Amino acid sequence: MSQTLHARLGGIHAATIVPMKPDFTIDEAALVAHLIWITNTPGIKGVLINGHAGENYVLSRDEKRRVVELTRQSVPTECLICCGINNESSLEAAKEAADAQAAGADALLIFPPNSFALAQDPRCARLHQDHIRDACSLPLLVYGAALSAGAMSYRSETLQQLTDDDRVVGIKDGSWEVAAYEANWRLFEKQRDTFAVLGSGDEHLLTTYVIGTHGSQVSLAALAPALIVALYEAAQAEDWETARRLHDQVYPLARAIYREAPSGRATARIKGALHRLGHLASNAVRPPQPDLNEHEHLIIEEALQAAGLLT
Repeated sequence: MSQTLHARLGGIHAATIVPMKPDFTIDEAALVAHLIWITNTPGIKGVLINGHAGENYVLSRDEKRRVVELTRQSVPTECLICCGINNESSLEAAKEAADAQAAGADALLIFPPNSFALAQDPRCARLHQDHIRDACSLPLLVYGAALSAGAMSYRSETLQQLTDDDRVVGIKDGSWEVAAYEANWRLFEKQRDTFAVLGSGDEHLLTTYVIGTHGSQVSLAALAPALIVALYEAAQAEDWETARRLHDQVYPLARAIYREAPSGRATARIKGALHRLGHLASNAVRPPQPDLNEHEHLIIEEALQAAGLLT
């Protein structure tokens, strides 16, 4: 019997990166290898492609569609493919949504346009979502942005307006603040039985698992999939001793990638870590992101060692 979409959204979903060659073109062979390695890890239930970790804000429309096509060709049939939609224009976002469906995506994650960080009206958010909704028939998830992202982080009233549609099946909560996460968890637990709240703050996964979560879409699972799966499964089993031990392994890795200043370097650091582990031939990220500096290489080396990934 096939699983319901709600069941398939459970568990760990890796927010994947897009490997690039030194000339900043997509390395398709490396992308396929990245996807196969992750999705063949026991316990990985799906992938989030064309998300922030996948540099969706610097990919062209054709490149985004190609990422979906390669993912559909590479991952197991039962692997859920959620495709991020991130565009400043609602009209272009709608085209990308139709592209993603045609290329084989199972669901879409709607990112708020980056311009919303300066100011946005709840009507803007709903209008943007409606354009995407009307361009396809796929189930939708809302992205709850970090509180530090200004007006891009929706207030609870706006979130309720965005999720009062049965096509919206969940929220990726990236509020990056535990109290805000718990408030959203409690709000949406009452929404409907089939609504999924995905605790997706890589820095505090254990805390969200203690509070409650349906699953996670996280980029740490694109770097250390087995470790993140083990943490989630220990928490689900309420084996808190094991979960705490695994959290102690994850913590230095999460801190080095996400907490270390300057912010916004997570994708570059994940690529650097994958390169160090031998999973990528090149750790190139598209400009304006620069290469890793000496300090970033050092903290990543120390974090990988602390997480037991260099053994």
